[in-house]
Amino acid sequence: MSPLLTVAAETENPLVPPIPELVIGLIAFVIVFGFLAWKLLPNINKVLEERREAIEGGIEKAEAAQTEAQSVLEQYKAQLAEARHEAARLRQEAQEQGAVLIAEMRAEGQRQREEIIAAGHAQIEADRKAAASALRQDVGSLATELAGKLVGESLEDHARQSRVIDRFLDGLDEAASKAEATR
Repeated sequence: MSPLLTVAAETENPLVPPIPELVIGLIAFVIVFGFLAWKLLPNINKVLEERREAIEGGIEKAEAAQTEAQSVLEQYKAQLAEARHEAARLRQEAQEQGAVLIAEMRAEGQRQREEIIAAGHAQIEADRKAAASALRQDVGSLATELAGKLVGESLEDHARQSRVIDRFLDGLDEAASKAEATR
């Protein structure tokens, strides 16, 4: 053998530890691993389980909150649709009431107009009669006076004067009626 190999065989490999140290290290590792598995692993598992439950609970809560929010949104939409329907119904009722009110006001205005027209006709008729009466008296007194001057006799007798005036005016009325009838 070569001198180099003999030197290498006599010296220890720095990468391979001696057997007694390897056995002691392995026993210490098993003890530490056993202690960790016996004492710390249940606590670690417990913490991990609590985290998993918290995450799952958070997800469940989020899903429940989302479901509740969705139901509240549906209720809101239903209430909004109902409010819009109610507003449309109220608007329609107001329009109908407005139309009825306008019709009533028009009817009332028409009735008042008819009353005013009737009162105006009655007033005109009363004024016409009053004017005819006043005119009859004036014409009668003028006719009596004129007739007295033409005849040369006084027609101061009131009864006679009334008869003469009435005959004269009746004659005028008949002449006016005939003139209108011929038109």
